[in-house]
Amino acid sequence: MSLIMKFSVLQILGLLILDGLLHCQGLARHTFVVKDVPYTRLCSTKNILTINGQFPGPTLHVNKGDTIVVDVLNKGNYNITIHWHGVKQPRYPWSDGPEYITQCPIQPGQKFSQKIIFSSEEGTLWWHAHSDWTRATVYGAIIIHPKKGTSYPFPNPHAEVPIILGEWWKKDIMELYHEFLASGGDPNVSDAYTINGQPGDLYPCSKSETFKLMVDYGKTYLLRIINAALQDILFFAIAKHNITVVGTDASYTKPLKTDYIAISPGQTIDVLLEANQALGDYYMAAKVYSSANGVDYDNTTTTAIVHYNQNYNASSRPQLPNLPSYNDTNASANFTGSLRSLADDNHPVHVPLNISTQLMFTASVNSFPCSTNSCQDPDGSRLAASMNNISFVLPPIDILQAYYNHISGVYGDQFPSFPPFIFNFTAEDLPSALETPKRDTEVKVLEYNSTVELVLQGTNLLAGTDHPMHIHGYSFYVVGWGFGNFDKDKDPLRYNLVDPPLQNTIAIPKNGWATIRFKADNPGVWFMHCHLERHLSWGMDMTFIVKNGSNPEAQLLPPPSDMPPC
Repeated sequence: MSLIMKFSVLQILGLLILDGLLHCQGLARHTFVVKDVPYTRLCSTKNILTINGQFPGPTLHVNKGDTIVVDVLNKGNYNITIHWHGVKQPRYPWSDGPEYITQCPIQPGQKFSQKIIFSSEEGTLWWHAHSDWTRATVYGAIIIHPKKGTSYPFPNPHAEVPIILGEWWKKDIMELYHEFLASGGDPNVSDAYTINGQPGDLYPCSKSETFKLMVDYGKTYLLRIINAALQDILFFAIAKHNITVVGTDASYTKPLKTDYIAISPGQTIDVLLEANQALGDYYMAAKVYSSANGVDYDNTTTTAIVHYNQNYNASSRPQLPNLPSYNDTNASANFTGSLRSLADDNHPVHVPLNISTQLMFTASVNSFPCSTNSCQDPDGSRLAASMNNISFVLPPIDILQAYYNHISGVYGDQFPSFPPFIFNFTAEDLPSALETPKRDTEVKVLEYNSTVELVLQGTNLLAGTDHPMHIHGYSFYVVGWGFGNFDKDKDPLRYNLVDPPLQNTIAIPKNGWATIRFKADNPGVWFMHCHLERHLSWGMDMTFIVKNGSNPEAQLLPPPSDMPPC
């Protein structure tokens, strides 16, 4: 046996022994049973897919650096996967969750035990389904408390409350999804937005179940806000109250006092609410931010109630907050652009300064010729989306399995580092020849420990709009953003390399750009996609493969024994 083979065998045996020791030490285990349960909203009842019958699903509580196991048992009628959004899963993408990227789906009747490895994250993340549009109702919060013996970088709040924003359709979500795919057009807009699963007072048959946050005057509350909506960026505010942003995507920020936030699907924002107003009831509310011209949107407003506990004479109706206009791009971009990392001695930043890998990806809404007469578009085309002019196609087996086992023919490794066509990306009138992308399953391979700068450029093809982009397995520093076309000579001069926010999801502003930096120090297969579900379904996705490092501790861990079959 060669020295290299001996080392490889010993390495694998060591990892298996370590895995067994972790189980023997009694990792916290949770059981997620996927099942259909009837729920009533907006005066009608339908079956929805849930975890343990709960909507929203159960909240997971961990401490920074913990490892837990979640046993997922699928008793539903559809394939499913579960993703732990924002959890880096160091060297262990096997439990990351996106279907046909890191695993094949858990089929009805099957079980998959997912090991979730927390590392540097601290704050609020969330989990959700990552197959088709099942995440419409399959989602929940992850609360990552500080390590024992440490504390928040702000005074301890009186209470901590998850505030999960979502969407609700009266129609069955899978029926809606299949109609959307068949039509070639935009999906039907939602019938309601929700706060913690409830539409709120302004919708029919909803007042009695409206979520209430009970507060005591003079006390401070930590609200862990999550946007779990399928399709929309949302504005959120609380009437008569300012809030102070202290974290985003499980990373602390410099305190930012504001009267509203803009939050993209996939994002989390932690805010402190000081109960300092006159005794009474106040609405917290969320409504859409929708920047695409000519695209239908849900123009309703979801509400919950902040209720002061002391005795007082309540008015007939709580006050509504002032929220920005539905198409206020500046309000959305300026809020996001105001976030800064805490960057103190206990929470330092590590922005890559010497860049080894320069990348630029365009994000576009496109179209394909319709092969049938069933497409909605009057010019006979079906909507699509792309990154660097490639509309991503899911493979028949997961890319991680193919990469790990050296299975050829599943994916290509020629995803372009820069747009294949250079044009005025944000011009008003663009040639129709640019609208049709290439369909393919291509990945971008990164060297281990390479330092990456990625410019994300929005385009005005078909419909210029915002694109909340999420990278699995990584957080990244958002060092710059702007409107129009990125200028490689001028725009880097304005980068924030001192205290940029550390995030896992960032919205490219409408007809604009955002630049992120990260160190490729997490080997494995990691998905990147727009978190607007229609854009993901149309192909605005790609995959990174980060190669192994030379040391054993810089290499991909082996798979678990119960990976779902393809």
